Amino acid sequence: MEPVNILGLKLPTDPRWVNIAEKSIEDILIDHAYCEQKAASTCMSLIIRFFDKEELVEQVSPIVAEEWAHFRRVLREMKKRGFKLKTPRKDEYVQSLLDFRKTGVSRDDRLLDALLICALIEARSCERFRLLSLYITDDELKKFYHEFMVSEAGHYTLFIKLSETYFEKQKVRDRWQEFLEHEAEFLRTFKFRSDRFH
Repeated sequence: MEPVNILGLKLPTDPRWVNIAEKSIEDILIDHAYCEQKAASTCMSLIIRFFDKEELVEQVSPIVAEEWAHFRRVLREMKKRGFKLKTPRKDEYVQSLLDFRKTGVSRDDRLLDALLICALIEARSCERFRLLSLYITDDELKKFYHEFMVSEAGHYTLFIKLSETYFEKQKVRDRWQEFLEHEAEFLRTFKFRSDRFH
């Protein structure tokens, strides 16, 4: 079974994305760095907003440190290659997921959407890390992205499990499918950018 099916993604990334992305590797690494930074910030926000969810606080706290360590690791890789951070760009992909959140709902339903958005971003990142680990021509980056792929797969699983800790499994599955369909539709219509990770 292909990992894309395990992750549940409805629209797999064309492996040729790697060939195009590799030509913009500086921009890809910069974008990756900001993705890791935002992941750490998002996890911190989850803890602050849902401080009363003991299991969430316990499980997400280590991810904050891990994502920040990933940010620093990408920075080291950039420095080794003579790259520097630039002005962060707007992330239309993540914004599309945030726009799909339900409004006027209970705090618990807001939690479900927040957890599933995190799971989906991690799943898509895992899928693209996998492609880079398989098809990029730079052997150092192959190893680099393989390690990130393994980490993101664990994060994806954790956010799904947390969802099922606080909500009935069927409710989680139904809302997860809605997010997957929305993400696939966005990717079908979004203008492709080779300098972006998502």
